[in-house]
Amino acid sequence: MNFIEDLKWRGALNQVTDEEGLLKTMAEGQIGAYVGTDPTADSLHLGHLIPFMVLKRFQNAGGKAVIIVGGATGSIGDPRPTTERKLLSEEQLKRNEQGIAAQVTKLFGQNGTKIVNNADWLNTMTLPTFLREYGKLFSINVMLKKDVVASRLETGISYTEFTYQILQAIDFLHLYQEENVRLEIGGSDQWGNITAGVDLIHTIEGPEAAAFGLTIPLMTDSTGKKFGKSEGNAIWLNADKTSPYTFYQFWYNQADADVVKYLKYFTFLSKEEIEALEKEVQENPGARLGQKRLAEEVTAFVHGEKAVEEAEALSKALFSGDVAELTVQQIKDVFSGVPGFETAKKKQNIVDFLVAAEIEKSKRQAREDVTNGAIRINGEKVTDVETEIDPSSAYEGQYVLVRRGKKKYFLGTVK
Repeated sequence: MNFIEDLKWRGALNQVTDEEGLLKTMAEGQIGAYVGTDPTADSLHLGHLIPFMVLKRFQNAGGKAVIIVGGATGSIGDPRPTTERKLLSEEQLKRNEQGIAAQVTKLFGQNGTKIVNNADWLNTMTLPTFLREYGKLFSINVMLKKDVVASRLETGISYTEFTYQILQAIDFLHLYQEENVRLEIGGSDQWGNITAGVDLIHTIEGPEAAAFGLTIPLMTDSTGKKFGKSEGNAIWLNADKTSPYTFYQFWYNQADADVVKYLKYFTFLSKEEIEALEKEVQENPGARLGQKRLAEEVTAFVHGEKAVEEAEALSKALFSGDVAELTVQQIKDVFSGVPGFETAKKKQNIVDFLVAAEIEKSKRQAREDVTNGAIRINGEKVTDVETEIDPSSAYEGQYVLVRRGKKKYFLGTVK
């Protein structure tokens, strides 16, 4: 399969300006494609990963990958469908640029990928130059019809955000002229900005200039929910924001109805490998082989093979209940989402401890669960109701991990 056929099979193609022309241009010699991302935060999240996966496929198909970290456009903000963006300070923007640049370098390595910052050419442009050389080429009538602008006409849009599409178009033109970039890749919401760039290139370089745009469909799960949205909590690519274990578990916990779709989109496995996994999912869903492979592949791409090994070791420890040897950081990463409580450093009777932490509703229930062997403290089973708990005895005195029954965990923070 060629690049476009592969995207279609994977469900990763929404629109392309000229499919035949793009494939013809790719066949004639190596060309570049680019994805741009504004540093609105110091880390990318799963939503950003989507176009980068397509750029990586383009690179694997023999193309040159170029990434723009939008130092200039990030200072303005791509218009949202609803309200104006809050402008970032120069200091925050610089921190974000550094964080994003480090992440994309890690994702793409040193294999010919070029990472640039559009501040290098946009910030040196004077206002008269912008208006004479570029503003004169854009029709207000056409700009008003762009989806994101049209959606803001009733509530209002600033001139700053209105002109964003011109800046993004200049980015495409610059990379066309300087880096042999012929294709811009983005999410479905970027179609208006991307076509503005194609039109600008055709205006300046001629109508036959080989410039193309490609967008990716909005990703949703089997329930129709936007992909990656989990109770308002973003899944970040920065390991300090979302631990590799949590990242791994996000993929491992995907529904059977979604796993094949995500294997196609978020891994570089072949058609044959994915079809074999699809058969396994259909015939033996309880084994979760598709989810396991999905978690391994995406975690390795973002965090590396070592992170996969550590995530799987942690999963095994949790399944067996062998948590006594976990580090403080591992406890924090793995159990950050379980019910929490605060406890003093002083020793306490096990029954009193469980009731004070609201793990048990009554002393009678606490005694019963302890006697029946349903309570574990820091991985150790407690069966004697006279046992004293020393909250500072494990995990460097910072945490107490309680398990009630087979799966219910509670994390106490020692104060």
